[in-house]
Amino acid sequence: MEASSTSLKKIKFGKLKVVRRRLLQRYEHQPFISCLAGFYSCRWKRYQRRRTEPGKCCCKTRECVFFPLLVGAFCFSLVFLYMWGEAKNDYNNFDWYNYGNLGFWFLWSLVLLIVAAILFMYITLLLVLAMCLLAEGQQLYLHWSHKIGTFLVLGFSITAIFILSVLWGDQWKTVRLSFQITAPYLHVGAITIMVLLSWPMSLHAIRADKKVVQVIIVGPYLAILLFLFLIPLGMYSPCIREVGTLGPKPALIGHRGAPMLAPENTEMSFQKTIEHGADGLETDVTISYDGVPFLMHDSTLSRTTNIKEVYPNDTAQNAALFSWDALKELNAGAWFLKDKPFSCMGSLSRADQNQAMNQSIYKLSSFLRLADSQNKLVIFDLYRPPEKHPYRNSWINRTLEVILNESGIRPHLVLWLENDMRSFVQSVAPGFQQTMGSKAPVEDLLMDNIVKLNLAYTEMSSEDIRKYAEANITTNFYVINEPWLFSLAWCSGAHSVTTNAVHILKNLSQPLFLMTPRQYNIMWILTDLTSLLLISLIFALHWWRERSFSCCAHEGDPMLETGTYNKFRTELSNMPTVIA
Repeated sequence: MEASSTSLKKIKFGKLKVVRRRLLQRYEHQPFISCLAGFYSCRWKRYQRRRTEPGKCCCKTRECVFFPLLVGAFCFSLVFLYMWGEAKNDYNNFDWYNYGNLGFWFLWSLVLLIVAAILFMYITLLLVLAMCLLAEGQQLYLHWSHKIGTFLVLGFSITAIFILSVLWGDQWKTVRLSFQITAPYLHVGAITIMVLLSWPMSLHAIRADKKVVQVIIVGPYLAILLFLFLIPLGMYSPCIREVGTLGPKPALIGHRGAPMLAPENTEMSFQKTIEHGADGLETDVTISYDGVPFLMHDSTLSRTTNIKEVYPNDTAQNAALFSWDALKELNAGAWFLKDKPFSCMGSLSRADQNQAMNQSIYKLSSFLRLADSQNKLVIFDLYRPPEKHPYRNSWINRTLEVILNESGIRPHLVLWLENDMRSFVQSVAPGFQQTMGSKAPVEDLLMDNIVKLNLAYTEMSSEDIRKYAEANITTNFYVINEPWLFSLAWCSGAHSVTTNAVHILKNLSQPLFLMTPRQYNIMWILTDLTSLLLISLIFALHWWRERSFSCCAHEGDPMLETGTYNKFRTELSNMPTVIA
């Protein structure tokens, strides 16, 4: 009898030691929990916070309502940051648009990117703290200052997405194109996040005392997980292709020359483009009041010349209303060193700075002679002069005179883009390569003798490129600056691209993302199987831990009965002193 009693006491004593050890483990990392609660709730002292009792909600009703707002702020800030990050290719257009409205040049695109990144990191930190607190079984309470911050992030992100969607809706096309490059990596990232979320989610699901609550917690999680597992089935990328099927690297055409290295549309800019091995030169042509075609993109001269100093009363006047004698007096390079139009511009050498400072407006005839001497293709937008201009109705004839009679350029180097009077141009200069600026049925293009399409990159489609190529119509996309976008154009079969970054894209020997279907399938299946195994192990670990507590609470000792034990454990967790 005594032996039996002694054995029973040893068993109880052993179970008490297990309970004590587990409770001590909870107190051993109290400083870590204090940091989490301090940053999230500004509750640095232990008596200020409460643990979540098994089967109870992780926070009070008001906090339950606010937590979805925190998740929503994270999602919207992530969407905006991704959207604006992928829009980097067009930052110069965004800054140019703001210049037209504000009257001064500033890198607003870079400022917006920095603000978006800071807000996203802030809201991500709050969400990570919340997940860690939930994983530790702590009740959530977000400090009022963070609640204000969450509302600010949510409001800023929604407002920014709405405004950009209204004013610059084509950026959503850029985002869709980017998925053809980034989707495999986004898939891996999303699966990784789901694995990390499985820790607090499984903890609270197993502790829930009602089946309905468990289904509410686990159901949406498993549905999202299943969606992520299967989403690669609907994924398409031209960069996932068999070995040996990749076409040649697209030719590079310098957009206004090399505007990241020199002032746009100047002799220096085109020389830099040629130095870096471009296959063609792109520019914009305006006709002066006395009939001299010259290179200028903007309708006014205020952004790219020193007209404010030379002709301060004529800064808003159309560039075509100046005579060539007046235009050649202007400096077309000093602005480049002052405004630094691209955020990724490198530092110029002293010689380049001096050369840029002395650039002037470039004549079309000089531009064509340079291209012909280097055997470079040329393509240009031809702007019709405004009302009451002497060459308003003869602008095309005057341009043709310069090309055919004054420049001496070989006709096959000219990609003729202007659509007005195309039949007349073909009769006068049959050697020009007729180029169309929009998609059209193949039959119509062949009827007009079109040999090349010049399209915005947002219209990129490997299917259309292949269809036109079968009719011997090549495709050029503009303006492509980012390596990922150039890689996509390469994989899609584009024949050439117009770019501001010839010096960067020339160094790409293959697309940034390129793999075979077999390699991608292996990557996809391994990711899904590994994540499934980890999530299963996490669920099993929490189930085993909670079952151990439950077993200790049910076997014999009144103090360890479920309700008393849970109360005892909760009270110990909230005590201000550490168990010795």
